[in-house]
Amino acid sequence: MPIEDLSRSEVVTAEPDTGVAELARTMDEERVGSVVITNGGEIAGIVTDRDLAVRVLGADADPAEHTAEDVMTSDLCTAGSETGFYEAANLMAEHGVRRLPVCEGDDLRGIITADDLTELLADEQQQLAAVIQAQRPEY
Repeated sequence: MPIEDLSRSEVVTAEPDTGVAELARTMDEERVGSVVITNGGEIAGIVTDRDLAVRVLGADADPAEHTAEDVMTSDLCTAGSETGFYEAANLMAEHGVRRLPVCEGDDLRGIITADDLTELLADEQQQLAAVIQAQRPEY
């Protein structure tokens, strides 16, 4: 199954000049752990809640003086819309990331996270458990 079918199509985005405090508020309001940074509609990077914790708070930096561009990861790992579930998981492991923007060419189509993949696996395990339970004898 291609991850485009599993990914969230509504991606929270911001411009590179967005202040880090605003990014944190946006993550809280949208209940997400990352914001994809776009510049003129093209993906420029990603800021995660961990980036804010480590690169701002952990560095004793003044949030009022920093923008997305200052703390974002610009060497971004992305996946194509036709990338399969296992390939996406391998990309995450290989690059040490928990979030993959899903692109078709230069167009941002969605985002998939390690949490999304874990939830899918849990659902699949529940389905398999139901099959097993239906076929086993009563105790």
